[in-house]
Amino acid sequence: MRSISFFTLLFCSICGLLRGESTPAPASVDAQPLTSLARRIFEATDYLGEPFSSDQKKAFEQAVSPGEAQASLKIQEVLDQRVLLIATIGADKNITIVAGAAKPVLVEKGWRSFLVKIINTASVTEALHIRSPQGERSFSPKAPNPIPEAERWLEASIYSKPPMQKTLSGLGVDYMLVSLYSRDNGTKEADFSLGIGAEAQHANYQGDCKIAFECLPAREISLGVLDDKGAPCAASFVITDAAGHILPAQSKRLAPDFGFQPQIYREDGNKIGLPDGDYTIEFSRGPESLKEVRKVTVNKDLKKLDFKVKRWIDAAAFGWISSDHHIHAAGCAHYENPTQGVHAPDMALHCRGEDLKIGVNLTWGPCFDYQKQFFSGKDDKTSKFPYLMRYDIEVSGFGSHESGHLVLLGLKEQIYPGGDSNQHWPTLGLNTLKWAKKQGAICGPAHSGWGLKLPDNNLPNYNIPPMDGIGACETIADITHEVPGPDGKLVPAIDFISTCDTPVVWELNFWYHTLNAGFRARISGETDFPCIYGERVGLGRGYMKLEKDFTYEDWLEALRAGRSYVGDGRSHFIEFKVNGVAPGDVVKKDQPESELRLAGKGTLEITTKFAAMLPEKPEKRDFPVWHLEHARIGESREVPVELVVNGISIARQNIVADGTLRDLKFSAPVEYSSWVTLRVLGSSHTNPVFVLVGDKPIRASKKSIEWCLKAVDQCWTMKEKTYAEAEKVDAIATYEHARQVYRIRLSEAEVD
Repeated sequence: MRSISFFTLLFCSICGLLRGESTPAPASVDAQPLTSLARRIFEATDYLGEPFSSDQKKAFEQAVSPGEAQASLKIQEVLDQRVLLIATIGADKNITIVAGAAKPVLVEKGWRSFLVKIINTASVTEALHIRSPQGERSFSPKAPNPIPEAERWLEASIYSKPPMQKTLSGLGVDYMLVSLYSRDNGTKEADFSLGIGAEAQHANYQGDCKIAFECLPAREISLGVLDDKGAPCAASFVITDAAGHILPAQSKRLAPDFGFQPQIYREDGNKIGLPDGDYTIEFSRGPESLKEVRKVTVNKDLKKLDFKVKRWIDAAAFGWISSDHHIHAAGCAHYENPTQGVHAPDMALHCRGEDLKIGVNLTWGPCFDYQKQFFSGKDDKTSKFPYLMRYDIEVSGFGSHESGHLVLLGLKEQIYPGGDSNQHWPTLGLNTLKWAKKQGAICGPAHSGWGLKLPDNNLPNYNIPPMDGIGACETIADITHEVPGPDGKLVPAIDFISTCDTPVVWELNFWYHTLNAGFRARISGETDFPCIYGERVGLGRGYMKLEKDFTYEDWLEALRAGRSYVGDGRSHFIEFKVNGVAPGDVVKKDQPESELRLAGKGTLEITTKFAAMLPEKPEKRDFPVWHLEHARIGESREVPVELVVNGISIARQNIVADGTLRDLKFSAPVEYSSWVTLRVLGSSHTNPVFVLVGDKPIRASKKSIEWCLKAVDQCWTMKEKTYAEAEKVDAIATYEHARQVYRIRLSEAEVD
């Protein structure tokens, strides 16, 4: 990137000298709070894609080392290199401003972040605000009249999102982040003033500092984006300049670009604007693709960049369609201004860019009354086959959410009878499920592991979880119930358990115990974007086996029947069969899906086609979302594929995760009715095949059924207070029914 001109620096310096300004010397302040503030600044600038250099961070660590007598002054020396404005707040709260040491360089159509240093002699603890007449329609520090539109080229705002604070600390020296956007290129002058107060529009703005910026020009570059077959598509781009800045700047992105992500999504024929300079571009399209890292120099000769997706596997080519049933278009990391969350085209672009075939936007508590307009009970108009988008509901932030959030898929009506919003829903989850199942919806708990915390990672685990969260808590009772479906016939109240976005042992332990008790809820993969994770949609996925011309309704049926596997997209069970029966298969008419029947005990032959992909060197993964890196064996590239029968791993094969599709075989004796799956723990898991021996139901473990019975009591202890008085009788009956069912099944169990 070209450097700032000598004349710009000279101009800025002369302006300061003419006003009699000078840069204040580093001030005295205790090192400990300044150290904490500096670390927050480093975290924020890293997040915004404008990190301090490694040399600057090294100097900071040396400054805060034990025994450093001048730590405070040396910390300031590091931070001051990024200071654009220095404000002194006097005892009467009057503000004077001078220019700081940071190079005043902006980029056309992009954002840059700087620091404002505050010499706070008045110990002010209110919010700081910034204004510039070059950025506001009716503001000038010196004149009340608005300046012409052509001169309003700048936008400025204080960045106060966590970890930064909204108010000054009251310390003698403070720093705040300011974000600046340039509409134009060239040398541009801007006036700045600062104000103190709770709200920007009411702050008393003072001071006047002129700064001349060099606004580097952006060049419009066309993008060619093709999939592995040569068809136009969308993909993910992470663009970093030579200084480590991420472009477009994250601090003020609007949809479809999200400020909490480093990547942007673009389609074939779109354009990007970049100033002259050297860049690194990371190009990818979901976990089934191979990431391309390309060095690019932007100059007058660069008109177009062409990219083509390279895959290591294509699950859809085998009929396995990727999905994420838990995405939000509002709340959490999304903004509420200028719109209450984002719109369907934005989320649809992200899904296409991650090669996620089915994405479900769940309307929930935040922005409910705005987002409810997008529900139709049909595919959203942004759907472009094979990429389908649908709006459905998560009961979260209202109704029965305190006893465990519920995902309701395939609704015909989105709002519970009795109102037009979310203020009148049942507080008992089963009552919500009865309403949804009457519509034919497919239902299950969201982020199942929350509330199911365990003291260790043993599977199965017989410790009773606290049942104090928003995951599969009331589900321990609801799963025992059958409720009327659309035709009045009884159907299971719970169809699936959500997985992939909370700790794997907490999720699977609950599921394993209920399977051992003879219930047949399947699992599905979710991300809870952008709440638990904002990294990208489709971190957790369900892969459903579907016909070529599938519909959303086909996908729902595959989810219900368990014709699927779940995971992070980095390992795949393309085919999994037990004695030739695959999950979701119907062996005989009127026989349940996924069921293999044997006259007596025998031997099971388990087959699959399996592939996985890991980089050769380990990558650190320190959060609970499912990821193949969790399964890596030591420093090798191998991962274990395990055969699981009744929740217990009875055999394993270590497989090199190099993308090769391999045929695997296992054998296992079976003496009593059981369920059988394959897994790579923490990355992927098949749904079960249910093996009935001598037509006896599955009651695979007395200890598991006892666990379920105790968990019902624990859940009631924690959740009783969450149910409204009007529903307390229903709640008591719901839990007592569950106890009776588990007691009966415990008496039927023959296996400890």
